[in-house]
Amino acid sequence: MEYLDLAPIRRVRGTVSLPGSKSISNRTLLLAALAAGETRIRDLLESDDTRHMLEALRRLGVACEAEGAQAVRIRGAGGVLPVKQAELFLGNAGTALRPLTAVLALSGGDYRLSGVPRMHERPIGDLVDALKSMGADIDYLGTPGYPPLAIHPAKIRTGGVVNIRGDTSSQFLTALLMALPLTGAKTTINIVGELISRPYVEITLNTLRRFGVEVMREGWSAFTIPAGSRYASPGEIYVEGDASSASYFLAAGAISGLSGGGPVRVEGVGRASIQGDVRFTETLERMGAKITMGDNWIESGAGEEAARRGKLKAITADFNHIPDAAMTVAVAALFADGPSTLRNIGSWRVKETDRIAAMATELRKLGAAVEEGADYLKVTPPASGLTPHATIDTYEDHRVAMCFSLAALGGVALRINDPRCVAKTFPEYFEVLAGITVAAA
Repeated sequence: MEYLDLAPIRRVRGTVSLPGSKSISNRTLLLAALAAGETRIRDLLESDDTRHMLEALRRLGVACEAEGAQAVRIRGAGGVLPVKQAELFLGNAGTALRPLTAVLALSGGDYRLSGVPRMHERPIGDLVDALKSMGADIDYLGTPGYPPLAIHPAKIRTGGVVNIRGDTSSQFLTALLMALPLTGAKTTINIVGELISRPYVEITLNTLRRFGVEVMREGWSAFTIPAGSRYASPGEIYVEGDASSASYFLAAGAISGLSGGGPVRVEGVGRASIQGDVRFTETLERMGAKITMGDNWIESGAGEEAARRGKLKAITADFNHIPDAAMTVAVAALFADGPSTLRNIGSWRVKETDRIAAMATELRKLGAAVEEGADYLKVTPPASGLTPHATIDTYEDHRVAMCFSLAALGGVALRINDPRCVAKTFPEYFEVLAGITVAAA
């Protein structure tokens, strides 16, 4: 297996320009393909997930032309995808497979959607059930409730009410919100149970708005697409930096500040961000970080008390709203003054891997005592420093690889197995981290 050996990192300091947001990139690509008119997308994330989306759109007959680095021009299909028969491989990109499932179910064609083995273990039954309630014809080609899928032409019942569970993945609601404007009928989506990861739904609503569709909502329980909704190109659109990726560098700035390092500034997100993961800064502040912020940048270091004590503060918090960035909190907890508990993270179980199990296993390798439950993780840092020379398995999960790199700030060398898995969202992550590492005196 390929691996990367990280030397102990004494301090970090500097500025990082973030790659584009994966969530915004793939939403924008799909809406540009469905819209009337031509859209130029700037600062697009270059990653495995966006490449899968672009390849799928091309196979569906949408003209997508690269315009230099991190930019693409898309000639929208005006709501009607030209190709009515296609086989699409979408890797492990939930932000591609799930919205495309809903869009293609309403497109009157024969399609096959598949991915890597882990994608075939990630549930999609709630979305398929909602689409079938509208008349969609979808077959499971493997285990019921999971991809791969076969989608067939069907007579879709338009308008009225569609019910969808909200407690497994917010991507199911996002998929319906992106697909239903294609019907032109007034449709209300009712949420059954608690809606998790609400900030990601906010990203969806904001992106829909930029393409001319204004969704009305009643709290977080019902969403209504107005009659006559149609996607129209905004002409040019910029993708803001990835707030989840920002979490690693902001945490590094806070941790490094405990021993005289930092600050670290990230550029591409800030007060004006539409991403909920920006709220990760609130957690860092509770842990003792000093955070400053502009419209398009955030800077992190250690607060005076944390720097004096050489420890972050342990916390107990609900992370339903920022499940991806919460993984960074789990590693930052290694530098805290006591046990930290991350609650309401059950969605980790159905991500790129079972993240609760994976994080618990790898944190123990570093000497932490870890208690895991169905939807929580309790991390107690080791009393005498991190265990050196741990080998971290990454489970083909980009976020496991990136967040565990922060353990090197504990003065220990470690090995990251399969480091290239970061290509899913941040191919240059380790080079960027090296770029802010301060050489030992």
